[in-house]
Amino acid sequence: MQRIAVLGSTGSVGRQALDVVKAHPGAFEVEILAAGSNVRELAEQVFAFRPRKVLIADPSCHAALQDAVRGTATEVLSGAAAIASAAADPKVDCVVAAITGVAGLPASLAAVRAGKRLALANKESMVVAGPLLQASAKESGAVILPVDSEHSAIFQCLMSGRHSEIRRLILTASGGPFRTRARETFDAITPAEALRHPTWNMGPKISVDSATMMNKALEIVEARYLFDVNVEQIAVTVHPQSIVHSMVEFIDGTVMAQMSPADMRLPLRYALSWPQRWSADAPGFSPTTFAQLHFEDPDESKFPALRLGRLAAQRGGTAGSVLNAANEVAVALFMSGKIRFPEIAERVGRALEQHRVVDAPDLEQIMTADREAREEVLR
Repeated sequence: MQRIAVLGSTGSVGRQALDVVKAHPGAFEVEILAAGSNVRELAEQVFAFRPRKVLIADPSCHAALQDAVRGTATEVLSGAAAIASAAADPKVDCVVAAITGVAGLPASLAAVRAGKRLALANKESMVVAGPLLQASAKESGAVILPVDSEHSAIFQCLMSGRHSEIRRLILTASGGPFRTRARETFDAITPAEALRHPTWNMGPKISVDSATMMNKALEIVEARYLFDVNVEQIAVTVHPQSIVHSMVEFIDGTVMAQMSPADMRLPLRYALSWPQRWSADAPGFSPTTFAQLHFEDPDESKFPALRLGRLAAQRGGTAGSVLNAANEVAVALFMSGKIRFPEIAERVGRALEQHRVVDAPDLEQIMTADREAREEVLR
């Protein structure tokens, strides 16, 4: 039985991770659940899974959560530091890192330093601190398994060859809700429109990232560090059907692609079961259903975020931290109606231009770059 902690358990990925747990009775024991401020749902999860500990990031919610789970044996803790500490709990084998944004980094780093299996759905951790996470994993013996559908696909395809045999990693993108929309209308895009993703059911922030294609920019940086490749070896193609989740091209011209329905529980299940592949109640594959798969080049005049992703990956160091932090603030400004949709990428670009990269940063330098980028975007 694998003892797991699900951090970000009330978010979209966290809920689906718990769906995987329910689908495999006897395979898991939920030791720890953690969330931001959703007391009601977190309490429901406590009664369903009976974890040893439950944590809520917002300390003001501590008393309400304690009252909500009264009668259980679950210990209630609060605060971001407590969540990071829980990721290194000696009674936990695997940590599902599903906290949104750079707020998830301390827990991801704590889990890796403690030698855990890290099912990494928090792409921001790898974007802002990839070299630090990988060096810590090498030292502790931790295993980092990607949960993003694209990086999980690449991870699976790479089972077919050696690292030295990689020619290209090809990340697929749905193109988001504005793939066919005219560029001259982008100023009028509303937050509600940006949240209507055509194929995936995701949280608000990542839905906006898909609409700007900033999610793909972040994934370029993530792929560079996860798979130790050069930026020139990473390509992006638009695939609106979201059936092929990514591809690997090898030096002999062979291309391996991973295909599956658009369901986050598939990469979650693979990360939790690896190196095995567990059976699932999934429909059988019919080639005729996917007889016409469509691919196209992304339009970077409409989606300049892709250029910013390559730039941050090329510069390395603290550039990933700036890319992520600037985007988080710009998305929040857009969602609150304070800036227009195209200004998200514009402000992120200006923050990258202003930043002087630190090549091999420690955690303090990473967080300093994060703070300065946020201030720059607000200016």
